[in-house]
Amino acid sequence: MSTTIRKSAITPGSILLYGSLFVLALFFLMPAYMAIVTALKDPATISLPTAWELPDKFNWGSFPQAFKLLKSNIASSLVLTVCATALSTVLGSLNGYVFSKWKFKGSELIFTLFLFGMFIPYQVILIPLFQTLRAMNLYGGLPGLILAHVVYGLPITSLIFRNFYAQIPTALVESARLDGAGFFSIYTKIVFPLSIPGFVVTSLWQVTQIWNEFLWGICLTRHEDNPITVGLAQLAGGQAVSWNLPMAGSIMAAFPVLMIYIFLGRYFIRGLLAGSVKE
Repeated sequence: MSTTIRKSAITPGSILLYGSLFVLALFFLMPAYMAIVTALKDPATISLPTAWELPDKFNWGSFPQAFKLLKSNIASSLVLTVCATALSTVLGSLNGYVFSKWKFKGSELIFTLFLFGMFIPYQVILIPLFQTLRAMNLYGGLPGLILAHVVYGLPITSLIFRNFYAQIPTALVESARLDGAGFFSIYTKIVFPLSIPGFVVTSLWQVTQIWNEFLWGICLTRHEDNPITVGLAQLAGGQAVSWNLPMAGSIMAAFPVLMIYIFLGRYFIRGLLAGSVKE
């Protein structure tokens, strides 16, 4: 019995496709190349005509200097991202659980109105948000910024969990009710153990959005609590800038999210696809 191995033929279309992808990849990697090259140069050698050239001697000192200047911002971003992500994912999970398995009269209308928050731009609610946080005595610190990101992230996390929980058989929940299990018992013993893919998706989404957010960080926090994105902007501000430091800082700021997607990206895709196909 012979086995036929079918080889894909090289066609002009495939050459054009992969050539275009290669050019696009180079185009999107240009900023990363410029950041790395500039961060490794001595400040005296940084100039526009030689911006593309590799340094004659690597200056690794830019990274510890940038870290020293940004360490308080990095700490603020870590606290902000971890707390806001944890709260928004847990509350989103509970919302999705309610809207999928504990429906009540008018729940679909409330859920639809609830999702409108996904389409409200940051800039539209900035002034009302500022006034609300100031009235609650939360303006200027991390607790207010955490609250803002939790509330703003609830629509998308609730939607993801609601769609995910819709694939759990309702008969399983009904059986647990007949056995005397309550709302939280069913959630902790049945629903939550099945929610890992959903938590991966929502956590990665929230981490990316919160860590990279700039507008609320600069408008709703004071200097000592500014997140990393605001610290980078301040590091690059002024008329005389040592560009190796902002570039080194941008690399450090991008590194955590990049590592998360490198090591957990496949779980993010699996979580997005989980429950998308009904058997």
